[in-house]
Amino acid sequence: MKSDFKKQIPSYSAKHARFSVVTVPTMQFLMIDGHGDPNTAQAYKDALTTLYPVAYKLKFFSKEELAKDYGVMPLEALWWADDMESFTNARDKSQWDWTLMNMVPEWITLAHFEEATRVVGKKGEAPALEALRLESLDEGLSVQTLHIGSYDDEAPVLEEMHNNFIPGQSLTMTGKHHEIYLSDARRTAPEKLKTILRQPVRPAAGQEKG
Repeated sequence: MKSDFKKQIPSYSAKHARFSVVTVPTMQFLMIDGHGDPNTAQAYKDALTTLYPVAYKLKFFSKEELAKDYGVMPLEALWWADDMESFTNARDKSQWDWTLMNMVPEWITLAHFEEATRVVGKKGEAPALEALRLESLDEGLSVQTLHIGSYDDEAPVLEEMHNNFIPGQSLTMTGKHHEIYLSDARRTAPEKLKTILRQPVRPAAGQEKG
């Protein structure tokens, strides 16, 4: 039976126009780091071109060699900047740092990853292959919501999340802003794009349980 982790892992579901506090399990991802405007930076294009050939190679290896089939997961990204206002009021994409990610199941090992990158590398179509890594991410307690619309329309939602909802729940931000792209931007009108916006949090000072 083919595994659909988007349905099996609750944190891959969120409600539109509603903030929820969730606990995200530790998962492992293919990851590539970079910097700059995702619309114009060559590093971002190279990262995308590299990520998916390896993701699909691992998927087919798992199906054929391990008899464990699964659907390739959506693109995800961590975003941060020296000035986090560049995501909201002073939105400036050129200041953004990012890690592009694709979740792979826990039964995929480092040896499987290394073999997949070796095979993909032979084709010469993965320009950022040396920067690709397999790494676990433990976000734990987080706030998230489903945004429907253009990526450029996220700023007011993030401002509400960061400056109102999170402190209103006696929480404080920790970790990096996380986005999960449930829609294919190449085939979806901007106003219909679905994106989970997530921010890891912890209890604010003085709110920790003893």
